[in-house]
Amino acid sequence: MKALCRLVCSERHTFITLYTEINGQTVAGFPDISAVTTLDGQQIDYYDSEIKKLIPKQDWMKEFASEDRFKEYTEFRERVQQTNKINIRFIMERFNQSHGVHVYQRMYGCDWDDETGESRGFDQHGYDGQDFIFLDMKEFRYVTPVLQGIITMQKWNNDREQLELLKQYYEYECVEWLKYFLTSRKAVSLLQWSSSSPVVCHATGFYPSAVTITWLKNGEDHDEDMDLGELLPNEDGTFQKTSILNVPQDDWKKHQYVCVVEHETGTIRKILREDEIKSNNSELLIVRYIVKFFFSFFKKIFLSVAGVSLFLYICLSIHCIQVSTFTVFP
Repeated sequence: MKALCRLVCSERHTFITLYTEINGQTVAGFPDISAVTTLDGQQIDYYDSEIKKLIPKQDWMKEFASEDRFKEYTEFRERVQQTNKINIRFIMERFNQSHGVHVYQRMYGCDWDDETGESRGFDQHGYDGQDFIFLDMKEFRYVTPVLQGIITMQKWNNDREQLELLKQYYEYECVEWLKYFLTSRKAVSLLQWSSSSPVVCHATGFYPSAVTITWLKNGEDHDEDMDLGELLPNEDGTFQKTSILNVPQDDWKKHQYVCVVEHETGTIRKILREDEIKSNNSELLIVRYIVKFFFSFFKKIFLSVAGVSLFLYICLSIHCIQVSTFTVFP
């Protein structure tokens, strides 16, 4: 069991941001600027120059999106949009290019090992599918593999104040936001196939994996008429568990039943009421929840622009975008 837990319960988590700027004629309806966020390879939000809105891509992100600062992040993306337009023009000049379709990307973020506590940051800039400049996290200085990146490299390395801010972010703040979002994915739902079916208390999105589900009846522990399901992994690296309450509807309408889910991040209580139950009419939610237990893998999108093929790693951190608001090319 310990060996299995090491395989299932421990892994390296990733929290990444990707900005993409396309200069030149693009396919109709395809934005020239976009930004994508992923947590453990799963997209959590999206922004582009057409919609000009930061859109949450997971249900649990909608709660975060309801906060006032979410609007600030959207406004930030709009500012970055203008900055990227300037940056790509400077790079084109460095390569003696005046027209054509060209792509500038920045991918940055961090990863964290939940067992060892080890973390790493990364900050990479690419142009037309090739490395342009990147931040060496050991030496904490920028490095470029191309002659056209030397001027930018020297400018950034001379900005010691900015480098110190980046170091603080990648070593501490990025990891804290990664952990925050790992614990923000949790949700508890009461599910029922039909009015005559048992009620399922479904807890999902929990990390780490240790989660307990119990029932209360009129405020007292109730350990009868219930079946506890096994712990299952979700595709995003979190875990889910279920507990089935086998009592007739007349009984739980007469008495107060409460599903109690306990986790190190807090306790969630769901009172069993008709308005709290998600039924078979809600797009077969029960089936969707039960089958969602496959392991995740880091997703990639293959994009082809004017004959230049790129692998775009879909990625981001909501907070870490604050470290890159300036125009980066002289």
